[in-house]
Amino acid sequence: MKSRDTLLRLKRFQLDEKRRKVAQVEMMIAEFDRMAADLDREIQNEEQKAKISDPTHFAYPTYARAAMVRRDNLRGSAANLKGQLEEARLAVEEAFEELKKVETLENRETAREKAESSAREQAQYDEISLSRHGMRARA
Repeated sequence: MKSRDTLLRLKRFQLDEKRRKVAQVEMMIAEFDRMAADLDREIQNEEQKAKISDPTHFAYPTYARAAMVRRDNLRGSAANLKGQLEEARLAVEEAFEELKKVETLENRETAREKAESSAREQAQYDEISLSRHGMRARA
């Protein structure tokens, strides 16, 4: 019984850890997207100030060019994280399935133990009943 409880706790812990990882990756993606959007706005502001929106122009703002590189890096990182997110979600599904298997086995085992206990109890009652009836028949 104790080992099954330990196994159940372990599977629940593993599932929770995988769920936390999914949430963490989702938060990182959201943060990278937010930062990229902020950089987009800053790039637009710089282009409006300089009145030059062509990045190949010789007078294109240096800050806007650097912000573009940083924004593109953030978007690339977010894209990589989306791949990790899919893997993490699959891991959550697998951990959930494993937990369900262990819970099912636990439920079956508990039901079997209850049935055995009920059968033993019924046998004791039957024995008591037979001994009482046996005593009355002799008297």
